[in-house]
Amino acid sequence: MSLFDFSLFSRGGPMMWVLLVLGFLCLMLFVERLLYLHRGQIKAAEFVGGIKNILAKRRIVEGLTVCEETPGPVAAVVKAALLHADDPAEAMRFHVQEAAVIELPALERRLGSIAAVAQVAPLVGLLGTILGMATTFLAFERDYATVAGLSHGMWQALLCSIGSLLLAIPAHLAHHFLSGRVRAIVRDIEWAGNEIMRYLLTDYQRAVGSDTKEGSA
Repeated sequence: MSLFDFSLFSRGGPMMWVLLVLGFLCLMLFVERLLYLHRGQIKAAEFVGGIKNILAKRRIVEGLTVCEETPGPVAAVVKAALLHADDPAEAMRFHVQEAAVIELPALERRLGSIAAVAQVAPLVGLLGTILGMATTFLAFERDYATVAGLSHGMWQALLCSIGSLLLAIPAHLAHHFLSGRVRAIVRDIEWAGNEIMRYLLTDYQRAVGSDTKEGSA
């Protein structure tokens, strides 16, 4: 009998259907998060380098346009810095940090649901296992402990345990993988924010100041 035979699945009892629903939900959440994080993760060094080249030509509006057209939190943080390019250091840092704080919840959204599935699946499997064992003992108590009756309860107990582990292990791995992607994006946000602020507060403002002096002369 194949492991994926529906008749074998049905022997697991009602908790197998709960595990199936949880598995389908976890898969949908994982795919959605994977696509979202893939879309939001860009090459931060290349992006910031391109913005610097644009700013070197004093085209800050073009830099803002590039940030608006680029998806992801790194572009949003750089845009916040550009919008306050003429502000003092503390004011610019405040707005950059504010933009980062706004972006972080979107990155971590639904990761808790995947972690919850990974934690709940073994409990659902344990409940199914207990129900299967209860069915077996009930057969003994009522004196109809035939081979078929006993095997029904044992199958239910074993399949629920197997099904819960087959769901919990990939769910834990999915949560770990997505959390790693989020941490990588957060590091890019921190680096991009610090790098663009450093550039704006030193090279850019110095160049703008010299242009202003030349123009007044």
